[in-house]
Amino acid sequence: MIASTHRPTRIVIGFFAVALAAAAPIAGVAQTSWRFQCASSSHAADVLSATTVYAKPAAPDTSSFGFDLSTAPTRLDKDSCTGDKPFFFSLAVPDGNYEVTLTLGGKVASTTTVRAEARRLFVDQLHLAAGASKQVVFNVNVRTPTIYPAPGEPTPTDGLPEVRLKPREIGALDWDEKLTLEFNGDHPSLRSIFVRPIAVPTVYLAGDSTVVDQDKEPWAAWGQMLPVFFDSGISIANEAESGETIKSFIGERRYAKIMSTIKPGDYLMVQFAHNDQKPGSGYVPAATYYKKYLLQYIADARSHGATPILVTSMNRRNFDANGKIVQTLGDYPQAMREVAAGQHVALIDLNALSKTLFEALGPEGTLHAFVHYPANTFPDQPIELKDETHFNSYGAYELARAIVQSIRDQHLPLEKYLRPNIPPFDPAHPEPFATWKLPPSPFVSTATPYGR
Repeated sequence: MIASTHRPTRIVIGFFAVALAAAAPIAGVAQTSWRFQCASSSHAADVLSATTVYAKPAAPDTSSFGFDLSTAPTRLDKDSCTGDKPFFFSLAVPDGNYEVTLTLGGKVASTTTVRAEARRLFVDQLHLAAGASKQVVFNVNVRTPTIYPAPGEPTPTDGLPEVRLKPREIGALDWDEKLTLEFNGDHPSLRSIFVRPIAVPTVYLAGDSTVVDQDKEPWAAWGQMLPVFFDSGISIANEAESGETIKSFIGERRYAKIMSTIKPGDYLMVQFAHNDQKPGSGYVPAATYYKKYLLQYIADARSHGATPILVTSMNRRNFDANGKIVQTLGDYPQAMREVAAGQHVALIDLNALSKTLFEALGPEGTLHAFVHYPANTFPDQPIELKDETHFNSYGAYELARAIVQSIRDQHLPLEKYLRPNIPPFDPAHPEPFATWKLPPSPFVSTATPYGR
């Protein structure tokens, strides 16, 4: 199941022959589950075909499913379907966590990578011989902007509040009414898919553009790489967004969205600093308000029975003449360390880990980890992309590995949810870019992620 000795593998989807079955209920979700089975031909009314296209349901409680984003598999065999390029499948579901059970494989040899929502990685290049199959299971968090009242709280008479989305987020896969799966790789193939609502611990991520689910290539962040390292005992809800400070995250009601659903046994991982330090009306001083807000996040998480985890922000790509990283984040990493120590909160020191990682890669090697591409690498890209803050998939993946290793080294409670047999990671000896591979998603943007 492991595609590389350096990297974990995850999950997949199938479709066709649709059936509804009873499932254990969770709050706000109907007692239904969804099952799909590939089939080349059938007279059953509930069998999908390559022409089954997803359409947004007319009402929130109406299910819809089908191939999405103008894609579909190109080969349909007796019990499997295969694509010669990436394709997407969507299923309309309410807010919540969903267990996805997929059986991959088909008539031809395949290498399948599966992402969900806005490019959250779950299956990392699963290789299967012709005729073989493999079942995998993972959990996907689905959300909409609506902030529903917590159990026992009344519904506001003037309507439910919503997260204040940025223009780029409106209609995005992380905020729409459906669960979306991307199948990518060399002849991605699947046989079946089963989806059901599930009640499991949730890891909420609060952060900025270096954490968010970046929805288009070549941009990526560590939060969207994290799911591939965890098993089906937990779900990761990446609530981070580009341009956020620890203060604006509250003002845009993203914090309220988390606090409306966070519960005992959950986790809240917090990483801010890149935008907080920028001068202007949104500036959040490290020694005062930054610490104050950190204390609020910690206290509120604990009041809900959840476990806070602080993550210091990774360094930017800034080297001195001797090839050493220059600290550009001021007092923010140290301020977070001090709060973590004072509050007895787990700390993942990604600032220190990234220094080791980037210095190991060096000024030239880090060009492959950050968004640095010559002009015309992508369509409609007449000028060079040269970004010293944001990462591509390789850089984001290596940072996620550093976080996972820190979880293991400290034996944090999250360790029990990590997938078995993840190889150890030493940031001083990262996987060389030349041996690393992940098929890119089909959608590209050369616009820099939103910043304050």
